[in-house]
Amino acid sequence: MPDTTPVRPRRSLRRRIAIVLFSIVAAVTVIALIAAGVVVWTIQRSFPQLSGTVSAAGLDAQVAVHRDAQGAATIVAETTDDLFFSQGYVHAQDRFWEMDFRRHVTSGRLSELFGESQLGTDSFLRTLGWRQIAEQEVEALDETTRTYYDAYAEGVNAYLESRSGAELSLEYAVLGLQNPDYEPEPWTPADSVAWLKAMAWDLRSNVEDETERALLAQTLSPELIADLYPDYPFDTNPVIVPTITEVDAAPASTSASDADTDTVPAISWTEVGDVVEAASALVGGAGEGIGSNSWVVSGELTETGMPLLANDPHLGAALPSVWHQIGLRCETTSAECPFDVAGFGFSGVPGVIIGHNAQIAWGFTNLTTDVTDLYLEKVSGDEYWRDGELVPLDVRTETLVVAGGDDVELEIRSTVHGPIVSGLTDGFTEIAADPRTGSTAETTAPNDELDGEYAVSLRWTALEPGTTAQAIFALNTATDFDGFRAAAELFDVPAQNLIYADVEGNIGYQTPGRLPIRGAGDGSMPAPGWDSDYDWTGFIPFDELPVVLNPESSYIVTANNAIVGHDYPYFLTNDWDYGYRAARITDLLARTSSVRPLTADDMTQIQADQEFWMGKRLAAAYADVQVDDPDAQAAIDALQTWDAQNRPESSPAAFANVLWDELVLNLFTRGEVTAPASSQSRMFTVVGALLDNPASAWWINDRIGVNGRDEMLAQSALDAYDRIVELQGEDPNHWNWGSLHALDLRSDTFGSSGIAPIEMLFNRGPYPVGGGASVVDANGWVLGESFRTVTVPSMRMTIDLSDLDASRWNHLTGNSGHAFHPNYTDQTEAWQQGVQTPWPFTPDAVEAAATDTLVLTP
Repeated sequence: MPDTTPVRPRRSLRRRIAIVLFSIVAAVTVIALIAAGVVVWTIQRSFPQLSGTVSAAGLDAQVAVHRDAQGAATIVAETTDDLFFSQGYVHAQDRFWEMDFRRHVTSGRLSELFGESQLGTDSFLRTLGWRQIAEQEVEALDETTRTYYDAYAEGVNAYLESRSGAELSLEYAVLGLQNPDYEPEPWTPADSVAWLKAMAWDLRSNVEDETERALLAQTLSPELIADLYPDYPFDTNPVIVPTITEVDAAPASTSASDADTDTVPAISWTEVGDVVEAASALVGGAGEGIGSNSWVVSGELTETGMPLLANDPHLGAALPSVWHQIGLRCETTSAECPFDVAGFGFSGVPGVIIGHNAQIAWGFTNLTTDVTDLYLEKVSGDEYWRDGELVPLDVRTETLVVAGGDDVELEIRSTVHGPIVSGLTDGFTEIAADPRTGSTAETTAPNDELDGEYAVSLRWTALEPGTTAQAIFALNTATDFDGFRAAAELFDVPAQNLIYADVEGNIGYQTPGRLPIRGAGDGSMPAPGWDSDYDWTGFIPFDELPVVLNPESSYIVTANNAIVGHDYPYFLTNDWDYGYRAARITDLLARTSSVRPLTADDMTQIQADQEFWMGKRLAAAYADVQVDDPDAQAAIDALQTWDAQNRPESSPAAFANVLWDELVLNLFTRGEVTAPASSQSRMFTVVGALLDNPASAWWINDRIGVNGRDEMLAQSALDAYDRIVELQGEDPNHWNWGSLHALDLRSDTFGSSGIAPIEMLFNRGPYPVGGGASVVDANGWVLGESFRTVTVPSMRMTIDLSDLDASRWNHLTGNSGHAFHPNYTDQTEAWQQGVQTPWPFTPDAVEAAATDTLVLTP
């Protein structure tokens, strides 16, 4: 019989290929989904638990942690031990990788994490000895304060007991690719206190200016250096304290003002070129724009009849932000548990740094006084010259542990002034190779009669044990101006302007800090270390530091400007910020209050003011300048109708800032010498004076073939036009300051790894921003380098003493340090727009705003 089985039709080649391709795509999709799921799981496994109940060994009683939509926590506890234990736990929840990284920075142990590329930075930071000083400060703490730091450390460690590796933060998963054996150590009080040294370095004031002047003295005359570093413009810009208030002596404290001064008891995966800059970047970035604005207005000028206090510290742009928002409340305030405070703090440090309690509010700006001096030493072997005699150097050896490499032994040498830092940085090493001493008025080459080689040592107030670790809690619990001043007396490093307001209607100001009294010299140039006449002789007594209570003006403005005039009996510095922000804030307060009472909205609007003082000067200077290029001339003409506001969408603002950069480069880059333009406020004063002096030799520059002011202005305009066309095209309608000046939020560690997929995990941006350097909205950039924003108002706050729940706050990124967490960069858009969110304080307001409540139980 014939076979009647049906024959299956043969599949076409196209259909078979389609099936194969579908199978491959399906497999790849499944693999991709699995991989994506693994990535999401890896990322989210470190997100902290925000609601429910968690058992935490070490607590004595139940603690409530209320969080609002921004992730800002208010901790409510029965005792101070439980309060600071819980703050440590919350900080570890939100930011432990940041805390762990910071303590490796402050102890000079980055090589343990990232390998030999960080040896230069570690060597510099070990030489400064931040960790050693922090350990000494911990040992000197009073018993009560020590319990706060111990409880905080116990809370951090309780969280570490519950998690490890990538469960703590995504960064540990990435670190494991390079350093798989790393495990975090338990937290200690010295880890917390050492971060205060890092912030002091970030706000160290003028060591770069002193270095720049010493290097310029190798080629320029004192007269030319003085042109580049003019006196503060006292005739046009304000001082903080025109008249010092007579007040009673502050209550007794453990101030170190009378300490003996004869004993001197800072990421990238690539090797750094300048360890001073690297150390600065690691702790938040010193450089153009570092400073702050703060002001306080009495009720005589406000709509509510009560004070308003505003503050926005300017620091290096960081992701996450340097600040962490927190509230600390004792369930019942008493002498045993006195805390009811909220504000901004540092992860890794207990307490609130800037903020308010139920009675007072305070804010900070950098004092900019000179608390660092370089000394030129003459070293012979293990000895150095001192008043005609050789005396022994202090020498110690430390071991640097290197991930994936051999240990490195580091010899650290110190004189009576401090550690020898030449040989560690290019600038300090160049000073030792071709030294100059003296002042900006008179510089001399040192006498070579003494045997040996030159070296540079650093004297800095932060390299001696201090009391700032105690001051935080004294501020947090102060209830009046006397208590505020007592806390200020303890706040010795970093030196800060402190402003004050209280619910009784008082406003005030206090200069704190350990401010040196010098023998010979003024600290503007390296001093001869072999001559004890140039040593510090003590510190300014606290009761002789500037103070103001309820001034006649009814407001106090601090913006890193000069504190006092020339009649103050003590020398403070020659290197103030030159006061353009302070002048603008003062003008806005005075003009607005002359028309109507001031409101919290006015404070917020002033913080967002973007007027560019130099833009106004350039517009005036170019009113009669003509160039041959009609397109460049049109750009110049547009300045005449510009309001000088550096708005992000502004085309004239973009051209004006490029023009400013080109003018400075053309003026001060000549031959082998480039005059430093590290401070734009200083350059405002320098160039402003030159614009009024067409006969100045600075207008002649053979390098670019110009021979006078008008030629210099014309050439700079042409150069600026060519440059902005290259950057943003020929159509002026497409020019805008915001994209030219954009902010890139970059993780301090893996955000600069050089590995694009890893950087994409952690970095965010760019964000177009307005403002500028020496602008109230102080988004700083670096002359001669790039227009990109590098320093920022790291946070903004406005405190309303008529109703603390009506206060407002914001900071650069978000409270969480976990990449992809909802609170990682959720505040950035509001920050970008100058918007602040409500700041609940009272118990009812905190509970009403809470989106999550976590209960910690023993």
